[in-house]
Amino acid sequence: MIQHWIHHFGYFGVFLITFIEAIGFPFPAETTLTLSGIEWTEGVFRLVPLWAAGALGNIVGSTVAYSIGRFLGRPIVLYLGKYIGITAARLDKANEQFQRYEYAVLVIAKFIAGIRILVPYLAGINRMRFWIFWPVNTLSAIAWSGAFIIAGHYIGALVSKLWPFLHRYLIPVIIVVCLIVAAIVYLKVRSHRREKAQAQPQEIAKEAGEGALEESSAPSTTVDEADSREDDPSPRP
Repeated sequence: MIQHWIHHFGYFGVFLITFIEAIGFPFPAETTLTLSGIEWTEGVFRLVPLWAAGALGNIVGSTVAYSIGRFLGRPIVLYLGKYIGITAARLDKANEQFQRYEYAVLVIAKFIAGIRILVPYLAGINRMRFWIFWPVNTLSAIAWSGAFIIAGHYIGALVSKLWPFLHRYLIPVIIVVCLIVAAIVYLKVRSHRREKAQAQPQEIAKEAGEGALEESSAPSTTVDEADSREDDPSPRP
């Protein structure tokens, strides 16, 4: 679906996906940029306009999110956020980190899915000055989009080199991997059952010992009580 979107809309499609993701909707922006990098390897895109489209979409979307947080405030962010998964608990937790580290969060959060969409809203809610927010956000958006595009480029180049080998041995490799996974699962299940079987006799013995201890302690208590009654010189009614 993403690849079809990229092919159909080109640079504008890349811009649109990164923009929509930046304002909070769960769109696969990193996947889009990585696939775009692979397409660049195949000659579908050129690097500079592709990089610009990815970065610009995130910059514009983050600026919209910042403006909502700054001018409309936390209540509106939570009201709109319920449609895109932003809850009060999630916002408060992210806000603690933002207030503590601020600029570092603004840069690093670009590379953390889920946190990335919250930070521009928090910058606006905490009334970070726009002339500070915008350049830091812009530089981090350029680094973020470039990292995934270039990663996609190298992945595409690697796949192109390995494809003749993969195409020839793909089915045997898949069979071997499946057998290895099945063997690991079987050994873990067998080990778990063995541990459970070894633990059962110990539990039974423990329960039996506790029962015997209770039985042995009960008569001794009765004898002690009887002895104390015999030794008691007080008259009985």
